[in-house]
Amino acid sequence: MREPNWKKYLFAFLITAVIFGTALYFNNYFNNKRIQEIQTIQDSISTDILSSETQFSLLSDLSCKDVNNSMLSDELNNLAGKIEYSEQNIGSDNAQIIQLKKFYSLLEIKDYLLMKKVSEQCGKKFVSILYFYSDSTNCPDCQKTADVLTYLRQKYPQIRVYSFDYNLDLSAIKTMISLFKVGNELPAVVVGDDVLNGFTEKNSMEKTLLTLYPKEMATSTATSTTKIIK
Repeated sequence: MREPNWKKYLFAFLITAVIFGTALYFNNYFNNKRIQEIQTIQDSISTDILSSETQFSLLSDLSCKDVNNSMLSDELNNLAGKIEYSEQNIGSDNAQIIQLKKFYSLLEIKDYLLMKKVSEQCGKKFVSILYFYSDSTNCPDCQKTADVLTYLRQKYPQIRVYSFDYNLDLSAIKTMISLFKVGNELPAVVVGDDVLNGFTEKNSMEKTLLTLYPKEMATSTATSTTKIIK
């Protein structure tokens, strides 16, 4: 009987071990790179959040003559852009990204309340839209609504759009949903006291805004850009 070729088996084992070890090394390498990327983005956004929160405290003491519609818009837009990038490149189910999204949502609510306070104390009425959405799998019309809101925000820079993930586990968002009586039919857009459930065509939503805020909507037609998380 022929003796087994142990050298052949040993060589095959070594090749397999090298391939497995190489694959494990690169897997760990890319996982570490991914973690580093998350940490870098998290540190950057955390700094923006701290900056925005500090600005909120400062803006609360502003006199009415210093108030304008652009307060904090750029900061919130930049923050939204970073979070959207993080969701697309790292994953929307990542625990750190979800936490950052919660921070951003709280900043939006604080900005909304600040503008409401300014409106009451200074007599300046702001055009605010609350937009509640879900991921595209559960809400195929959410992307179309986001596009409509982006168009309106570009045409009317005086509009302030606050976007909230309807399913985000955050008590403040749940309170907003309850206060404004937002149903579970998404997308949902709150304009004034009206709740528009489901997709609303661009012309129809624009007509609603012009009806509710004729004076405010006529103040400017300059273009601007706003990042709306979808």
